[in-house]
Amino acid sequence: QTHVKFCVVSDLRPNKMDHQNPLAPFVFVDEVKGSDKVQELCVYEINERDRGSPAYLRLSQKEVNSLGDLLYSGNLEKRVGITTGICVLIQHVPERGGDRYEAIYSFYFGDYGHVSVQGAYLTYEDSYLAVTGGSGIFEGVYGQVKLQQIVFPFKIFYTFYLKGIPNLPKELLGTPVPPSPTVEPTPAAKAAEPHAAVKNYTN
Repeated sequence: QTHVKFCVVSDLRPNKMDHQNPLAPFVFVDEVKGSDKVQELCVYEINERDRGSPAYLRLSQKEVNSLGDLLYSGNLEKRVGITTGICVLIQHVPERGGDRYEAIYSFYFGDYGHVSVQGAYLTYEDSYLAVTGGSGIFEGVYGQVKLQQIVFPFKIFYTFYLKGIPNLPKELLGTPVPPSPTVEPTPAAKAAEPHAAVKNYTN
């Protein structure tokens, strides 16, 4: 993918035009190659039952699930922010013992910015959602995220495969703890102590 940045010359009077070169009114500043490098980022979403999430709202006889759970780094040593958004129940799948949702939500990482995702969220098997954009260090991001349901709806493990952005800060990385029903953040991360939380983490 190639992005070309350009600016337009404001003086386009006929005597200023180069009729031999139709591109003369355009000054091409530079050409920036889109990054095809895939960066892996792992985080845990954990509902510590300290909020009213998930909440179910009745809208036009539809069931809507609001998300707003705490977000920890993959190694469970840092509080990084929250997830927030909605999941609309699309289909109950009794033979699989779960449901299919259409999910639209964001991951907030304090001063680092946020990442937005959208797609099918399956409670009975791993799901892949599209990364639709972001802000801060995630501006211009694209790719996908793998969602692994650990304990519905309290523990979820995410593995992001991100493209189009500079190298991620080491603070967000680290060797992830393998997903299991018993995973828990460190006490310092739970308490959001300064050394165990990103700067201005979203609460």
